Amino acid sequence: MTTPLAPDFRPRYHELQRVGRAGWWRSLLGSVLLLVLVFGIVPALLGLVALVVLLVGGSSAGEASAVLDVTKEVTPLGLAVVNVVLGSAIVSSWFVLWLFHRLKPRWLSSVAPRLRWRFLLACLPLAVVALVASVGVSLFLPLSAGEEPVGAVNDFTSTTRDFLLVIALLTPLQAAGEEYVFRGYLTQAFGSLLPWRRVSLVLAVVVPSVLFALAHGLGQSPPVFFDRFAFGVVAGILVIRTGGLEAAIAMHVLNNFLAYGMALAFGDMTTSLNASGPSSPWMIVATLTQSLLYLGLASWVAKVMGIVVSGPPVGGVVPQPPPGPELVAPAPRV
Repeated sequence: MTTPLAPDFRPRYHELQRVGRAGWWRSLLGSVLLLVLVFGIVPALLGLVALVVLLVGGSSAGEASAVLDVTKEVTPLGLAVVNVVLGSAIVSSWFVLWLFHRLKPRWLSSVAPRLRWRFLLACLPLAVVALVASVGVSLFLPLSAGEEPVGAVNDFTSTTRDFLLVIALLTPLQAAGEEYVFRGYLTQAFGSLLPWRRVSLVLAVVVPSVLFALAHGLGQSPPVFFDRFAFGVVAGILVIRTGGLEAAIAMHVLNNFLAYGMALAFGDMTTSLNASGPSSPWMIVATLTQSLLYLGLASWVAKVMGIVVSGPPVGGVVPQPPPGPELVAPAPRV
């Protein structure tokens, strides 16, 4: 049974699905469908389209499969397909939100309801500051057994150029797609399951963060898993604190720019994308430095800018204005 909303109920971001169609089961089924779409149906369809394009272009079946299989060797085209697939998750999350809750897609962006571009742009330099601090701290951390220090700079080739183009053009789309799924729909889904606000708050942050970390692969080392889980927790807190996805998107985009840039400059894209190889437990210190610093900076900027964190009643009963003085018709003069 669904608890009726009070007439003056103003939902926080993670509670927005409560003002759509009633029924906790809608959030659960919507979450399952969205994950199936994002990690099953859409990748299969777009992968098939990319495969056909490569075959028509003259590649053999083996060559086309090798280009698209990013688990063995990441190519610029393979990375582009992955980014487009993840970017399409924005549309998938919009579709599921409308299908199950009859809410307009704009309610996934923020409680405004829209993407607040000024706040997003203001968060980009904050993400840079947090990343620089994280890199600075990591320079003083010891390496674990089997982990090698950063070596010489890689040669700049035509493949490097192609990777840079793909990263510059499609990484923001990929990062935003992941945010619309995990900090968008899933945060609202698990935050709207129960009527108790504190329990809903914990579910809205923790469950999507675990799913976000698991979505990057089951074979991750514990430090890498914690790194992604911590990222999800901080992003989830920011989404609720600021009432929208902007701060999380900014952090995600800059984080991926740095990761890809370091891989192109000093490492290997395949290792970076698949998080293979040894990982030092000390990376947790760098992760917490970045996450907590960015959390504080973005929260402060949101307060300074007067960012709205609660939405109006977008469903249910709309508050009515208080009754005014009763109008009495004047008596006729005789």
